Parts: sequence; C-alpha cells; structure tokens
Amino acid sequence: MFYPHASPEFGEWVKSLPGKRVAVIGHARPDGDCIGSQVALARVLRQAGAEAHCVNQDGVPRRLEFVARDERFLEPGEWMNDGWTAVSVDCSDADRPGETVKAVVSGYEANIDHHISNTHFARRNFVEVSSAATAEVLGGFFFDNGYPIDPVTAQGLYVGIATDTGQFRFPATSRRVFQICGRLLELGADPAVASSHLYEQESMGKMKLLQVYLASLRMVCDRRACIGVLPRDVFETTGASFEDTEGLVDYARSIHGVDVGAIIEDRGNEVKGSLRAKEGRFRVNDLAARFGGGGHVCAAGFTVQMTMETFYPRFLEELREHFRAVEVEN
Repeated sequence: MFYPHASPEFGEWVKSLPGKRVAVIGHARPDGDCIGSQVALARVLRQAGAEAHCVNQDGVPRRLEFVARDERFLEPGEWMNDGWTAVSVDCSDADRPGETVKAVVSGYEANIDHHISNTHFARRNFVEVSSAATAEVLGGFFFDNGYPIDPVTAQGLYVGIATDTGQFRFPATSRRVFQICGRLLELGADPAVASSHLYEQESMGKMKLLQVYLASLRMVCDRRACIGVLPRDVFETTGASFEDTEGLVDYARSIHGVDVGAIIEDRGNEVKGSLRAKEGRFRVNDLAARFGGGGHVCAAGFTVQMTMETFYPRFLEELREHFRAVEVEN
C-alpha cells in the first residue's frame, strides 16, 4: 500500500458518502494540483455513489481546461452549503478557498492536502506532508482502496503530480511519485498531451509578462536570493492574466548560486508573494509564515495587506534574518 496508515480511514469515509451531495472545494487561483485533484476526487466519489461537484472561487485556468472539460465547476454563487458535505482539496487552511467560498461554507467534513503548514481544520484530516502533491495522496488512496480510475481521472492525477513536482524536478519527487505515475500511465494518463497543454500553449501576454519580470530581477543577500517584482499595472499593460504568473518564480530560483527565488506582485494595498527554494533546508514555508502565508519547505506563498513601499524593505530584512537562522541551524 502507498499510504497504509491513512488509506483505510479514507476508505471508511468514502463508504459514508453514497446518497450525499459533496462539494469538492479547491483553493483560490487554482493550479494544476488543485484542479487535477478536484476532478479526480469528484469522479471517484460519484462512482462510489455520491453526488459530487467541484466548487471554486476562481475559474479554471486556460491551460488546465483540458483536464476539467468533462467536469462542471460551480462558483460559490451557484452553490450553498445547506445539505452539502464540504471537502477541501489542496488547501492548507480554511481561508485558502477564498472569501466568497468562506461566506457559504460553515465547516469541512474532510481536508485532503500535502502542505506542511496545514492547520488540520476539518473533521477528518488526510494530510500527507511527505507527499509531493495532493494528487499523489489521492492517487495512493485510490490504488490502496481499489477504486476504478478512468483515463480522465488518471490524467487529472498525473497533471497534479507533474505540475507540483516541477515536471519531476523538485526535491519532493520520490520513488512513490514515479510508481503512482507509472500506474496512471497504464490507466490512460498521457504525458505528451499534458505537456503540450501545460507548457506549449502560452499566450503572448505571458511572454510580455515574463519580459517585465526578468527585467526586474534583483540579487540580494550576498546573491543568495533573487527577487522579481510585478508592478500593479502590469496586467493591463501586457494583456496578461493572473494565471500567467504561474512558473515565473522558477526563473529566479534557477540562477546559479541562488538558494531562494521570489516573485512579488504589487496590488496596490495588497502584496502577493511566491517563494521557491532549491533545497529543503531553506524552508521558505517558514519565511512565508512571517507574512501570514505557508506552503512547502521548497515552495510557499503569502498575501499580505500592505503597500509595496512598506512591504519591500520589511521583506528584505525578514529574508536576511531567515538566511541567518538557517546558517545557525546548519
């Protein structure tokens, strides 16, 4: 079994769902792991006898529409919590689904995730922090319990794992990741189709956004960190969308000698940050937590109510302090 300690409990929970209406809720600004996991879980729960639907505050990103084309994603305005069982997927806390979802959800029956910063906010918490993706967790649960996996479900799980491992490059990529993906390929997942949609269908707006980001890169902390900033009007000037920021931070992280890369988005009175580290010892989830965020040891993010003018110098100081703390511990 892939998850012998948790799969039996997951199976018992699924047995309690036939005849119930289940809302499979993902996080705001969903990524590949979120959408792929939602699609896969909703389909398996329907096969088990539940009435399951995906619910998101924000729409499915263009590059992930191929994964979600057989599923209807409900917006919070189309769905109310009364009489439904709410299940969160790929969410580290109850705030992660966004304000419009929070307004209609009174509580979560289950929380399926892999983030080390997860707050265990549901009645049942299936949180596997040693896993690279929520889709890996679900894939393991499905195989351990013998649930049927059709090609659409297999593709959703594969996309979730492939994106959250950075195409199998990140440190959390494990033997179990490849074992699960190998079985998903046998069941119909197609890596070539996934790669084409995920990485070879970029918009011109994203290319212009990338130009702005690369031009803004700045080396700090003795060149151990690289920060890029997106100005508040960048989406209007480039024609890009919020989803086009996906993957930009990896350019900063990939520079020789850089341990931590960052992308900072100026949104007026709000700042959004994404952090990436090359090694787990840099624990960017701890750095993100200083601004109310969280995530993985090598990939984390935050959103903070500050102006860029106030935020940036504080971020630099926190980053310097974070490096000092890492050096002391190691």
